[in-house]
Amino acid sequence: MEDKELQLVDHLDELRKRLIVSIVAFFGFFIVGFIYVEEIYQWFVRDLEVKLIALGPSDIVWVYFMLAGLIAIAGTIPVLALQIWLFVRPALKPIERKITLSYIPALFILFIVGLCFGYFVIFPTVMGFLIDLSGDMLVANFTADKYFRFIMNMSLPFGFLFELPVVVMFLTSLGIVNPYVLQKIRKYAYFVLVVISVIISPPDFMSDILVTIPLLFLYEISINLSKIVYKRKLKKAKEWGLDEDERIDLG
Repeated sequence: MEDKELQLVDHLDELRKRLIVSIVAFFGFFIVGFIYVEEIYQWFVRDLEVKLIALGPSDIVWVYFMLAGLIAIAGTIPVLALQIWLFVRPALKPIERKITLSYIPALFILFIVGLCFGYFVIFPTVMGFLIDLSGDMLVANFTADKYFRFIMNMSLPFGFLFELPVVVMFLTSLGIVNPYVLQKIRKYAYFVLVVISVIISPPDFMSDILVTIPLLFLYEISINLSKIVYKRKLKKAKEWGLDEDERIDLG
């Protein structure tokens, strides 16, 4: 009993260290983003025809925090992924350590790709739709706070959603999920993804389709990548001479 309690304390202490490293990294990237916030701001408003308005000092502060926070999130993702890998590494076999470690740069790349998809594809589509909706009834003036909140809402979710394939591969490597389970729950996953698409897209049919198709495509990619990882695990299990039940546990 004492040994189990000591092991639990050791695991909790290790988890605390990993969380501290991730938090320190977040604040470090946040400070870097805060230093270069003016350059980041100018890049985001480079094609904007109107000048953004600040209704009060708090709006300016929130813009600084949002832009610096975006940099902090993007920079912290590979650090957090590495800390998670270091935490679970003792429970992994050597081949699993090598495979799962390769997922860390992929997480960062897919996050950036998702942000770019949201910003360069979804954001201008939604913005154009909303401006056209106002017609000649309203003059389009934007506050800096709401403009950047809108950008975050249209791009940040895609940064996380685009990481789905790598997350599925990682969980498959650990034996938590397998492609056959993903296939069985496909219709439920599709329903959830469609709901997410409707929530984050403007209320028109074309925008819903524009958001839904990439998400469904990502899910199918995740299943296929999970199959590749799963088959490799079964092949390794066969090489190690494990019986069928042990292979299932491994997968």
